[in-house]
Amino acid sequence: MLIPKTAFVTKGVGRHKEKLTSFEMALRNAKIAEFNLVKVSSIFPPDCKLVQRAAGLKNLFPGQILHVVMSENATNEPNRLVAASAGVAIPRNPSRHGYISEHHSFGQNDKMAGEYAEDLAAYMLATTLGVAFDPDKSYDEQKDIWKISDHIVKTINVTQTAVGDKKGLWTTVVAAVVFATYR
Repeated sequence: MLIPKTAFVTKGVGRHKEKLTSFEMALRNAKIAEFNLVKVSSIFPPDCKLVQRAAGLKNLFPGQILHVVMSENATNEPNRLVAASAGVAIPRNPSRHGYISEHHSFGQNDKMAGEYAEDLAAYMLATTLGVAFDPDKSYDEQKDIWKISDHIVKTINVTQTAVGDKKGLWTTVVAAVVFATYR
């Protein structure tokens, strides 16, 4: 079984005349370009620990296969704001799984995109825990409900935004949760 033991968040932005190279540059900026990335769905594994990016990268090797939940977005439209965000919601009970959401948008700043991704992950987790959660309210507005029900979660987001290059180069943004070590 491949069950992640540690994970880290990362983000990056890249620009180039070629869309694929712009994506590569964003991965380089995020420090994950030298790995073979495999996208997986949105479950944060039970008993998985979030670590700093430097600690997560410490024992990895170029060419290694890494599982990621990644959001990406790109534009070659001058001055267009692009965002990529990943939200994470972890339950109080570490033996239960959490959720990771991916969100990519146009016109949203870091705060807006990040809060949206974080709220989405919290909502997905709430529905599995049987906790009342109003999707029309933000997670921040409902924290007291979670505290009372003893299902408080840790939520974070990693968000990268960028404004499209003035000369029309491709601008790509990525935000990812990377699973670094396994049990």
